[in-house]
Amino acid sequence: MRRALGVVAALALLGGVAFALIPDDRKKDTTTTVTVTGLIGSEKRAFFENDDVKAELAKQGLVVRTDSTGSWTMSDQAGRTPGLDFAFPASSAPAREIQRIWKLQDSPMVPFYSPLVIVAHEPVAKVLRDNKLADLDATGVWTFRMDEYVNALKGNRRWEDLAGAGAHPELSGQLFVTTTDPESSSSGAMYLALLSYIANNHQVVSDDAGVAAVKDVLYKANALQGIQKSSSDEPFRDFGAGIGSPLIFAYESQAAALSLQGKPTGDMVVLYPDTTVYSDHTVVAHTDNGRKLADALQNDEVLRGLEAGFGLRPQAEPEAFANLMREKKPTFAPDLTAAKVKQATLPSLDNLLKLTTAAKGTK
Repeated sequence: MRRALGVVAALALLGGVAFALIPDDRKKDTTTTVTVTGLIGSEKRAFFENDDVKAELAKQGLVVRTDSTGSWTMSDQAGRTPGLDFAFPASSAPAREIQRIWKLQDSPMVPFYSPLVIVAHEPVAKVLRDNKLADLDATGVWTFRMDEYVNALKGNRRWEDLAGAGAHPELSGQLFVTTTDPESSSSGAMYLALLSYIANNHQVVSDDAGVAAVKDVLYKANALQGIQKSSSDEPFRDFGAGIGSPLIFAYESQAAALSLQGKPTGDMVVLYPDTTVYSDHTVVAHTDNGRKLADALQNDEVLRGLEAGFGLRPQAEPEAFANLMREKKPTFAPDLTAAKVKQATLPSLDNLLKLTTAAKGTK
């Protein structure tokens, strides 16, 4: 345990991100301070680097040092890096694997979550709607019809086959959604989990027979993309720059954060798959200090508000997100149940790895 007085210098850790969380109070600080070291998904880097987040965690007596890594490689790093207090992947499957490696029995905390969505430009969304691949409700919330999309994949449907697509030269070739690499990125793996659920008659794939039943559509959906990026930031940035695929699988929080930060979103539309998966940002606490951090992230009211400010939905206070996004553009669903968005059941990590292997066409 360390005691911090005044300003603590930022330290380097494993070539990753490291920082100190310091109170603004210039008077002598008698708060007992603990240093908490852990792994985070890169999508949470900006949150932990935020000055307001640092200040609020400092009030809890926490100095946080992090190394950012992909959620799907995090379990390997957790198993060979000594001295870690926590790991914080973007979904529950790698969290369960880290729990197994660390031989933990207690349930990890999920301070916040973000549904996976599809982002598109408004003219593209309208083409999808006119061809029964998307819907727009009276409140301005868009949904993406997953069963129709899977049928389009199976039938090799092309953009040129869709009414109205001819007015948009960029809409050519086979219709598919661009994702990250499922072998390294959580969002890419979650896309395969979602597709497998839909293709398996809305049932979770739970055995080799289920993998065999969906492998062809997974392979097609993956192969159409060519080279995939390893981080969810990359295809999302490409979309913002007007390059890349017309349809991008992304975290809702990525689009929401742009709007909340006052950055231009242009004609971006957020389409909620009518059945989707949630990215449950899960804290696996390895030590008491890790548990202290997890508790603060989940239960501190100020931190919950800051989480919402980054486009995340606090588990204990989801209305915080809805309140912030009211009147924001693009339109976000304040309540996913009211928007008739269902949640797919995720397969076990073992079966998800088999689905990834099938999608890659490897043995």
